[in-house]
Amino acid sequence: MALGQHRLMSRPRDSHDLRLLDTGIIITPQPSELRWMHDVFGNSIAVATFADPAAELIFESTFRAEHFPTPQGTIVVDDYAAKLPLSYSASEDIDLGPTRARQYPDPDHALDGWVKALLDKAPSYATMDVLLAMIGAIKANFSYQRREEVGVQTPVETLNLGSGSCRDFAVFMMDAVRCLGLAAQFVSGYLYDEKLIDAGGGLVGGGATHAWIQVYLPGVGWVEFDPTNALVGGRNLIRVAVAREAGQAAPLTGSFTGTPTDFLSLDVNVEVIAE
Repeated sequence: MALGQHRLMSRPRDSHDLRLLDTGIIITPQPSELRWMHDVFGNSIAVATFADPAAELIFESTFRAEHFPTPQGTIVVDDYAAKLPLSYSASEDIDLGPTRARQYPDPDHALDGWVKALLDKAPSYATMDVLLAMIGAIKANFSYQRREEVGVQTPVETLNLGSGSCRDFAVFMMDAVRCLGLAAQFVSGYLYDEKLIDAGGGLVGGGATHAWIQVYLPGVGWVEFDPTNALVGGRNLIRVAVAREAGQAAPLTGSFTGTPTDFLSLDVNVEVIAE
């Protein structure tokens, strides 16, 4: 089959909470051209072009990093933002605009109702308390279902089904947070299980691709919230890409030309080793 251009997002975003020590990428077959670029969100993207046909395409991305997740107890927002409703400063509001806009229709206000019921149980309206209650409610009341289908469920679909994948839960919480007037971003990256660091060979679980969100809180900035596992502050999470909506953070996109039977499967394997 003839391989079209492919775009890969696998290089973590280097920051104060994630220090990259080295990175590498091996592509088989070797592309005729490999170039790097930053997208509109500052994500690092490898763009591979191929000249020769191939029966198999493999991307092997490696990196070593030091991770410094934000402890939950140190997440302290500015006094004026400690309770909902929260108003961003005029300068922040201009730049945050698109990340505050809900992405999916809710004609019967089902998601609005879910958020209101959550607020009724948090009478103090403390910003962090509400967000913690939100990830707790998603983990407790929704069933995780691994899905191989392309795309995401709408928040209303996830609410009606009571189940979804990590990306579905991320999209659900992102629109729920935006119901509160808060800014949120979709995040894709890797999940690891630190409880298995001392396991034989140092393998930390099997690792997995994962999705979660960031919420912008004055005084602390973009804070990681993982509704699938009720994690806060980036613990166990390696951030690769952030975007306004899920489709903009796909780890790998591309095309090929061939017969309908040429494509057999797509396999993803993530391994995390503790040094």
